[in-house]
Amino acid sequence: MPVEVAPAIAAATMEITVSQFELLRELTATQGVVERKTTIPILSNYLFEAAGDKLSLTATDLDLSLRTSCNAKVKKEGACTIPARKLHDYVKLLPDADITIRLLENHWVSIRCGRSNTKMVGMAKSNFPGLPVFPSAGAIKIPAAVLRSMIAKTGFAIASEESRYTLNGALMVLKPESITMVATDGHRLAHIERTGEKFEGVSGEMKTLIPKKAMDELKSLLDSHSENAVETIDFAKDESTLFFRVGQRLLTSRQLTGQFPNYEAVLPKDITKSIALHGEELGAAIARVAQFADERSRAVKLRLEKGELKISASSTETGDSEDSIEVAYDGEPIQIGFNAQYLIDFIKATGSCDVKLELKDAQSAGQLRPAESEDYKYRYIVMPMRI
Repeated sequence: MPVEVAPAIAAATMEITVSQFELLRELTATQGVVERKTTIPILSNYLFEAAGDKLSLTATDLDLSLRTSCNAKVKKEGACTIPARKLHDYVKLLPDADITIRLLENHWVSIRCGRSNTKMVGMAKSNFPGLPVFPSAGAIKIPAAVLRSMIAKTGFAIASEESRYTLNGALMVLKPESITMVATDGHRLAHIERTGEKFEGVSGEMKTLIPKKAMDELKSLLDSHSENAVETIDFAKDESTLFFRVGQRLLTSRQLTGQFPNYEAVLPKDITKSIALHGEELGAAIARVAQFADERSRAVKLRLEKGELKISASSTETGDSEDSIEVAYDGEPIQIGFNAQYLIDFIKATGSCDVKLELKDAQSAGQLRPAESEDYKYRYIVMPMRI
């Protein structure tokens, strides 16, 4: 039947011209999603689809997919797949000029730019997995700057052990007038809340577990868009998929299922000792002392005494080290051990602002938070170590 033949012929003869600068920008944005070590070869490829005056690019590893687009002069509409890493590495080396991409026979693709002429081996477009479609209703607008800040302040605390499945992501809680994000790996917990935002379409409490890889990709999308001033992102979800639309880019992620731990039970209630510190000074002292911490435990000892905080570490292999910081404190002495890296992670995330260290006793979790923080309520809880 001629009706069915026509699209097949059109699909086999794609031809477009696109600027190297624009194409490279989108190829770079999708690199994190492209499957590196895959047993399914098509996942190492981009899907290119040309229609109207746009080239759409899609990359997926089945858990995560990113769909983006750039302007193109479309001579012949159609679609093809191209090896993603090789294309990115090649386009990066081309001059900032127009590139013509044309589909040849047997899924080969011709790429011409100035005097450069390359043919790449593609694969049948029909092998490329189908992708979820952004829900037509129920999208929620989240301020991009807020989400970016929250991911930066919690993402590092997500567990990387595969066995702790529900900890391999962060919990985002949306309420009509607030957004909260929580991440924990069982040894530390980062919790940030922002009130005073209006979230249209949210009633009660909407909880979403966002996988670590989706958090990382979302952060790099928001970082790359921060100069281009994308003010809000569209967030939606269905039974199995999360959708984040950042500008013209759409990130989709398989949802994490399962129960996130009851984090509210961990938040310290009865803190008795609180000291203010310069984040930069504390971070530098911990970094120095940590050079002499046990390599496996990374434990440093904090001893709070009248007027000073002593930070020390020792190991039989490397020696021992102590630093001290002047503090306004005249309570009972207290000694507690922490993983140095956990403390440094927090200081990096707060951008070296002044911080408060809050303790109860040597057996209870310690809490760190920015000394002044009106916009966000940010707290970081670290379990103590035996030293």
